[in-house]
Amino acid sequence: MMAEKHLNQQHLHEQRLSAEGDINTTAERRRWQDAIDHQPTLNLLEEDARYFLHQSMSTPCLDVLSKADGIYIEDDRGHRYMDFHGNNVHQLGYGHPYVVQKIKDQLDTLPFSPRRFTNQTAVDCAKKLAEICPDDLNRVLFAPGGTSVVGIALKLARVVTGNHKVVSLWDSFHGASLDAIGVGGEACFREGMGPLTPGVERIPPAVSYRGVWPGEDGSDVHYADYLEYVIEKEGGVGAFIAETVRNTDVQVPSQAYWKRVREICDRHNVLLIIDEIPNGMGRSGEWFTFQRYGITPDILCIGKGLGGGIVPMAAMITSDKFNVAGNISLGHYTHEKSPVGCAAALATMEVIEQDNLLDKVKDDERYVRDRLETMKDRYDLIGDVRGIGLLWGIELVICRDNKTRAREEAEKVLYRCLELGMSFKISQGNVLQLSPPLVISRKELSRALDIVEQAISEVIEGKELHHES
Repeated sequence: MMAEKHLNQQHLHEQRLSAEGDINTTAERRRWQDAIDHQPTLNLLEEDARYFLHQSMSTPCLDVLSKADGIYIEDDRGHRYMDFHGNNVHQLGYGHPYVVQKIKDQLDTLPFSPRRFTNQTAVDCAKKLAEICPDDLNRVLFAPGGTSVVGIALKLARVVTGNHKVVSLWDSFHGASLDAIGVGGEACFREGMGPLTPGVERIPPAVSYRGVWPGEDGSDVHYADYLEYVIEKEGGVGAFIAETVRNTDVQVPSQAYWKRVREICDRHNVLLIIDEIPNGMGRSGEWFTFQRYGITPDILCIGKGLGGGIVPMAAMITSDKFNVAGNISLGHYTHEKSPVGCAAALATMEVIEQDNLLDKVKDDERYVRDRLETMKDRYDLIGDVRGIGLLWGIELVICRDNKTRAREEAEKVLYRCLELGMSFKISQGNVLQLSPPLVISRKELSRALDIVEQAISEVIEGKELHHES
């Protein structure tokens, strides 16, 4: 009985880990590592395990990288991978020459600005953000990472509304600090942490494929109605925080859902905090994903790709009417007006404009949708495909009728794709999450989807052969 209980607990633990990404302690991972016959790689992986504090999803590492350029990462054995993960910082790929040059120029003049001073690059970057943001989003605070700006947003919401309670979504990710996991919805980050941010109520996300409350004719508006129910019953709610489209397993709500959420927040004086940290800066074909839904948040959090895939950089953006916390240190970070970070961010925005990447992403979206829908028609292993811009999820299932997650198959597809030269992540244990650099060429995009299809086909064939034997 005790052994069975332990196995059940271990199974639940692995499911929690798989919510954010693929697990790096499985048999498939061991098979991958056992195949590495390059001693310098093995030595460095061993040193990494020796000197870094171990944590889930980081230890042991997959491989050793020596180069990153364009859409590719390269290990120290010379194997190149198209990077369809990139921790969501690689909208412009790696080492974009324009961004690199702007950073070098900034390093030659003003490499650091103490917090009590301002500088031209920081002001120009803030002005540019105000220019690309819709409506009255024009007040900015910078920070070194997305987790930090989420914390700033939560502080500002308390100041503006006088209420500390927050509603968020189950399975959401807003960062790894204590305050961020307090409003996040992924158990793998909260496990064993004890008391977290008080006054947080989590509600189910609007999930179309396997939602807890299937709607009629695919509708998801009732998920927004439940938000209003919680706000009214709980009382004292100051903010609702969510990603417009959930990045990890690519959940794409309807426009009606977000219109209703915006109306509910307005009606109850609840601030809408939109987390665009992984998806902002063009991944949806707009600067920010919420623009595809015709809404505007009260507070916007961006990061990751803002730094051009080089410099850690994030920003919280709000409007003039919420400029009411002059006597409170909302952020107060050492690199608050980093000239180098702002140079990278400014250059990133300029490249997106100069290269017309927003229009390109919309064209790519149509191409990827057609390719993936064709794959779904061809392979029963694919239960669902969903996405927006250059963010896509392929959900693998053992049976389409009961939607049983095909976890082992998904992992086999992942490692086969790595062998074929393509890297991505798995979410929820069975969703292949594809988020390539926005600068990817159509030829490269086609090749990547060919690799995915080849891997899926081979896994299906291998499974059938195994059953026959």
